[in-house]
Amino acid sequence: MSGMAANFMRHHLRRNHRKYFHPKAWRIRLVFWLGALLVGSLCALFAIFADYAGELFVKLTEQGKWVPLVVTPLTLAGLAWATRNLFPGSQGSGIPQAIAALESNQKGAVLSLRIAIGKILLTLIGLVAGASIGREGPSVHVGASIMYSLGRFARFPAHYMERGLILAGGAAGITAAFNTPLAGIVFAIEEMSKRFEQRTSGLVTIGVVIAGVTGLILLGPYHYFGTSDAAIPDAASWLAIPVCGVIGGLLGGIFSTTLINGARRLGPVVKKHPYAVAFVCGLAVALLGYLSDYSSSGTGYGAAKAIITGEAAWDPTYPLTKFGSTLASYLSGIPGGIFAPSLATGAGVGANLGHWLPVAPLSVMVILGMVGYFAGVVQSPLTAFVIVMEMTNNQEMMLALILTSFIANGVSHLVCPKPIYHALSQAFLQANEGKKGVTP
Repeated sequence: MSGMAANFMRHHLRRNHRKYFHPKAWRIRLVFWLGALLVGSLCALFAIFADYAGELFVKLTEQGKWVPLVVTPLTLAGLAWATRNLFPGSQGSGIPQAIAALESNQKGAVLSLRIAIGKILLTLIGLVAGASIGREGPSVHVGASIMYSLGRFARFPAHYMERGLILAGGAAGITAAFNTPLAGIVFAIEEMSKRFEQRTSGLVTIGVVIAGVTGLILLGPYHYFGTSDAAIPDAASWLAIPVCGVIGGLLGGIFSTTLINGARRLGPVVKKHPYAVAFVCGLAVALLGYLSDYSSSGTGYGAAKAIITGEAAWDPTYPLTKFGSTLASYLSGIPGGIFAPSLATGAGVGANLGHWLPVAPLSVMVILGMVGYFAGVVQSPLTAFVIVMEMTNNQEMMLALILTSFIANGVSHLVCPKPIYHALSQAFLQANEGKKGVTP
């Protein structure tokens, strides 16, 4: 009996050895590693050019405060045309499209190199025009598109093509965009997949590591919002958790349900007059920017960092103008994400709570307000707390971030029962059903 067991083990080891060293297996690994390297490089360059785009908008406003009132609406209308005619499928955040690809029978119509190029190019132009959009959602779409396209080129096995490459590309995109490796893995599990399959878990992890290292080499070691030393000093300050969780989650849920319902109700109008809608939305973005001295324009990265570090003067209207500008930017139909703008809005919410309900130090209220609002918008509490913790390099607040995030998630569900990205993903599939083979 022991001889039979030994023979079985030898046969099993030989089979695994042949499988591991088979040329086809190594071709798959090499193509995948190359894809993750490419995703990390592109997303890092995307981050660099996004900063330049924001600087160009600032120079635009220096030509005259009224200039964006003309440039922004016209540019958003032009971007809407380019999105529909040159890069169809590149509109919106990119995360709903990546999720739609996981649920679609024709993934190639949702993910392609053409869409990846359009996503980057049009998002950058939107930032130059002052739209309140982020590059993180588009980075997910770009990552998923690149990995899936390379998988088709290399003729990967079906089980890789179905989910693994899309999840790995999306996770790699979020990692490179924020320099948050752990958040990239959690995001793939919680937001894009809702389950973690053993046969693709290795792909996701390796993709995140390669993309993260590549971004680190190109951008250098950094934390998205610097380093925060915020900490809860006493027992009474723990009241900040329910305050920021409830209010942040409520406001985040209101934003999500407003965006979902707004997109649904505008749908028929957009079909008939897409460029007029984009122009009006662009005008709204420009007006809100004008009223806020253009602090509500762009990604919100600079404003959020200034609020977190305490360098910004308190502006109680900032969360409102950023909220409205982000909403109008998304409804215009141009490419661009809501990750960074939501984090910036959340920082503003926390600052307001810190002044109006000072149950904890202002630095604590800002961080918890950020995670509360962000968790309320995306309804992915694990991703929310991990991403804020990594971006601020603050482990002291871990427990407070977790509790605030889950409270906000629960409150948000009361006003927005369906998570925003999955609601938008279903809307995208329904709107494109029958077009170029896209079917749920």
